[in-house]
Amino acid sequence: MTFDLTPLDRHFADFICRHSGDGSPLLHLAASLVSNAVGQGHICLHLGALAGKRVTVDGSEQTLPPLEELRRYLESTTVVGGGEAFTPLIMDDLGRLYLRRYRQYERELVEVILAKGAASCCVDEPLLEDGLTRLFPCADGSEIDWQKVAAAAALRKRFCVISGGPGTGKTSTVVKIIALLAEQGGEPPLRIALAAPTGKAAARLKESIAAMKEKLACSPEIREQIPQGVSTLHRLLGARGSSVRFRHSAENLLPWDVVIVDEASMVPLPLMAKLAVALRPQARLILLGDRDQLASVEAGAVLGDICGRGRREEFSPEFAEFLAKVAGVRLPVDLMEAGGVTPRPAPGTPTPESGAPRPSLADSLVILRKNYRFGADSPIGRAAQAVNAGEGRVALELLREQGCWRDLPPTEGLKRALAERVVAGYEAYLRAESPEEALRKFDTFRVLCALHRGPWGVTAMNILIEEILAGEGLIQRRSRWYRGRPVMVTVNDYALKLFNGDVGIVFTSEGEDSPRVCFPAPEGGVRKISPLRLPSHETVFAMTVHKSQGSEFNRLLLLLPPHDAAPLTRELIYTGLTRGREEAELWGDESVFLDAVRKRTERDSGLEDALWSGGR
Repeated sequence: MTFDLTPLDRHFADFICRHSGDGSPLLHLAASLVSNAVGQGHICLHLGALAGKRVTVDGSEQTLPPLEELRRYLESTTVVGGGEAFTPLIMDDLGRLYLRRYRQYERELVEVILAKGAASCCVDEPLLEDGLTRLFPCADGSEIDWQKVAAAAALRKRFCVISGGPGTGKTSTVVKIIALLAEQGGEPPLRIALAAPTGKAAARLKESIAAMKEKLACSPEIREQIPQGVSTLHRLLGARGSSVRFRHSAENLLPWDVVIVDEASMVPLPLMAKLAVALRPQARLILLGDRDQLASVEAGAVLGDICGRGRREEFSPEFAEFLAKVAGVRLPVDLMEAGGVTPRPAPGTPTPESGAPRPSLADSLVILRKNYRFGADSPIGRAAQAVNAGEGRVALELLREQGCWRDLPPTEGLKRALAERVVAGYEAYLRAESPEEALRKFDTFRVLCALHRGPWGVTAMNILIEEILAGEGLIQRRSRWYRGRPVMVTVNDYALKLFNGDVGIVFTSEGEDSPRVCFPAPEGGVRKISPLRLPSHETVFAMTVHKSQGSEFNRLLLLLPPHDAAPLTRELIYTGLTRGREEAELWGDESVFLDAVRKRTERDSGLEDALWSGGR
């Protein structure tokens, strides 16, 4: 295994050694590697995977001692403790080494999820039965309506996860869940908050809910109780400038009775834990997301861990009985599961004894299986499904058959190869006569990249696309703020109400002396911001697949580099392909594509074990 340390990793290890009074190279190595692990998206460092093995750190080869010897040494220092110890580093019984605050985040989140997952809510069952029948009409009952199952679970439990790929109806299901909650009555009406990780995802959720609520088979009074606003999670919690602390916390709880979070796969562990501890004990938490998508850019794969990474879990007999009573859904024995396959346990993970009580969390997890966007003949849907199943060769043949695959052109020929796609994709918005038209048409096409840097990364690709469009006379690059330049905000600016992921377009309207960056306004129309006031941002003709999460485009072009790279995984390709509503074209090298589909994103964490073994 090879590790490239950052200056932060080295400085942290130096601090740990000074604090312990032990300058041992082994302690320095362990501290630097756990810091590096968090920087790579892991919650902890799994010593069992490294012990007794040769590792290369900054070009220098070292061999770590066996696990028991390594554990004994680390436990003998003053900086490594277990359980509730107040030490900079924490090691659990399975040899997972944590930065103390990440162990605390993990334990806090587990405590809240298990408490809410174990609690069943009292509902008016006849009223719920009527609502489920009305909102989820079933033509013949020949197949299970998993959206109805999800709605029943959300009404029954204080914690619920609804997972499914694009087009499986997560948003439409949650709108109906809100209506069902409102119909249960109570004075005063339930206070419901809707949130998403980014401004872009929040805007999409708001648009979807506004379009769906008017079609609901419920009274106007119930429709009025469906919230109009959607905020970012940072705004919901009350961000304080650059501080990592929020206004709402365990000492100042959120006022909401129900909190619904969309695109939960994008939420890192620290933010999810801070949300969880800020909830009132009686509040409901509903998470929506795709467990198969890329995990958050920051540390953790929280949604994947909560979903058990595709494990098979039977619903409890009590929940099955409740489901049959209020929803008319009877689960066959061979279908009473949360979906997927049982993962192989990590080395050293204890297995539950036969007859041990099964975790109640299974009743809180519903996987939506039917896809309403990608039909059985959809090339995007079929290819994405094959990628998700690890069937790279099948996916490649499907893409080739549908004309959605192109062998990667050489670097020197890339500009010429891209020109036709780029001009066709961006010409309409660049000729738009109003910023509203430009914003609408810009979202019909996008170039997605796997990497940020290098000749095949976002930075280089945006420069190349600018050259192509300038050569066609579609943009005039006399200044940095040329008409039509698309920009994406990369930090939250609460004063301007601009958030990470928001996309605007530079436009100069008639009668204006200087350009303005135009963003969609929540109430419709556009907001015009001076470029001088704009927070940190970047050009976004091309964007990374990570940044595209929460977005959808009519057509897209996904570019893979001609070489293997750490970000190239099954989840990245699946996420990229499913951003396309109608068409998705992929350019790449066959061997690189197949290798990527074989790789899964693996993030070390104790969250899954703690949740699915009753909170060890």
